[in-house]
Amino acid sequence: MAEAYSTGTILQGIGGFYTARDEDGREYILRAQGKLRRERMKPKVGDRVELIPGEGEEHGWICRILPRRNELVRPPVANIDVIVIVVAAATPDPDLMMVDRLMLNARRAGIAVQLVINKSDLSPDNAGDIVRQYRGAEVSPLQVCAATGAGMEALRERLRGRIHALAGQSGAGKSTMINALYGLDLETGDLSRKIDRGKNTTRHCQLIPVEGGGMVLDTPGFSLLESGVFDPVELKDSWPEFTPYEGQCYFQPCYHATEPRCAVLDAVAAGKIDDRRHGRYIALLDEMKLRWRDRYD
Repeated sequence: MAEAYSTGTILQGIGGFYTARDEDGREYILRAQGKLRRERMKPKVGDRVELIPGEGEEHGWICRILPRRNELVRPPVANIDVIVIVVAAATPDPDLMMVDRLMLNARRAGIAVQLVINKSDLSPDNAGDIVRQYRGAEVSPLQVCAATGAGMEALRERLRGRIHALAGQSGAGKSTMINALYGLDLETGDLSRKIDRGKNTTRHCQLIPVEGGGMVLDTPGFSLLESGVFDPVELKDSWPEFTPYEGQCYFQPCYHATEPRCAVLDAVAAGKIDDRRHGRYIALLDEMKLRWRDRYD
């Protein structure tokens, strides 16, 4: 077979057929070559691949999956640049434990995080409090109102040219936000373009190219809530607020939980790290310790 003709990004995969888009915006229907199956390499949405286009009505071939920068098991996607975590300032009450879980799992997957506080106009005090809780967490919180469009331009600029997905609790306004950002229609909570999309309710994970050169992930039930089991001492590495104090604790390694002469605990007591954010860290630490203890059961 000839050498791969082009490189592209997989937008969607259904029933062993994949839609890929190359750098010039051309889209191809492809199947994976047998050698990929033998190597147990299953293409994922977001994969960069080498491909050979088909001729006429014939499908083309995926010849090689290029190295992944990151990947997720659920949903099965690769090479995501940013997870946009959406939380409402009011209605529903913000679930910041969910936010922290999402942040943890995104960071362990090597994906950047953007925190967006929607419906900020309904409760400016709550919105400001959430911003304060995440100072130092490297999430650059944005206060927006998707319904009125306030703050949407700033968010659009941060996502321009990047592959991104929205995650967060139900009712936080993710669908309204996507519509405000890109003018996409929404069908039963998922993304749907005004054209080239029927009323079929069977949904599959896919990437949709958007204005500015980026892509938004369209997938039902995006959660990222399931994390793998890992050594609990590694949990602290996903809390950027702790980084300035690493190495200053009396005990090494330090869980930053109950240890005496802990620099992080001193920072919490001094108000340099939000005590509620630290409290949720402790809850997740206790949970991971149990999972780590029972990992072979």
